[in-house]
Amino acid sequence: MGLAKRYRRRRDWALDGIDLSFRESSITALIGPNGAGKSTLIRTFMGFEAPTRGRALVMGTNPWRNRATALRHVGYVGQEAALYRDLSVDDHLAMAAALRHNFDVKDARRRVDDLGIPSDARGGELSGGQRAQVALAVALGTRAPILLLDEPIASLDPLARHNFLGILAASVRPLGTTVVLASHIVAELEGVCDTIVVLAPAKVMLHASIADARAQHVTVPAAAAGGSDVVSSFSRPDQSLVSLIRVASGGTASLDDLVLGYLTAARPSRSAA
Repeated sequence: MGLAKRYRRRRDWALDGIDLSFRESSITALIGPNGAGKSTLIRTFMGFEAPTRGRALVMGTNPWRNRATALRHVGYVGQEAALYRDLSVDDHLAMAAALRHNFDVKDARRRVDDLGIPSDARGGELSGGQRAQVALAVALGTRAPILLLDEPIASLDPLARHNFLGILAASVRPLGTTVVLASHIVAELEGVCDTIVVLAPAKVMLHASIADARAQHVTVPAAAAGGSDVVSSFSRPDQSLVSLIRVASGGTASLDDLVLGYLTAARPSRSAA
């Protein structure tokens, strides 16, 4: 609650007054541009960053004060899969089993085998997509109730992104895992995630279920917009100027327009800061 973080050599805040709670068994898209604070927020949940103000809790545990207990509840995949170049896939599974007493080696190996990834292949021999899938198999093998994914698809090609997200959704939904998926790639997340958080620099601009957020917003030509319910006006990729407007119900806004609208709305406050 009231989570804030500022680094010593920076004048601006990396996070400023963040109040978020993630619904159990939800898959949340944490969307924002580079530098918005996505990684800082995830690292705070893992106990790798100390809040300047406020606190973070992971299943009731303060991760900065009791990191080991908090991390027992968490599986993690980063943008760069944390695999050792000279260790085989099987070596990584064995190491995970040694570090996490409840690690499901059979499940992780089955996931890797189903993808056709050789168990004796070394980390340095795998493609980016294969490395990401091995890291995901390890994270899922922990059976952790919370999965934190810090831009794991950012450097993957479109097919590898599609495969990663498909396996993620199919794996976590039956288990009821709570997932926070940080990304700045919007288009492919709508079919996977059920909740969205738009994080503009340091602040939460939108936090809602994707269904509710779409139903409560519409886009219209900017020339036809007016009133206090306008979130912002912005140019789409086709250069048409539109406005994102809040409505009580019956909206049809796309996920792309929601993100563009709220990120654009954050720009004046960023410039003033």
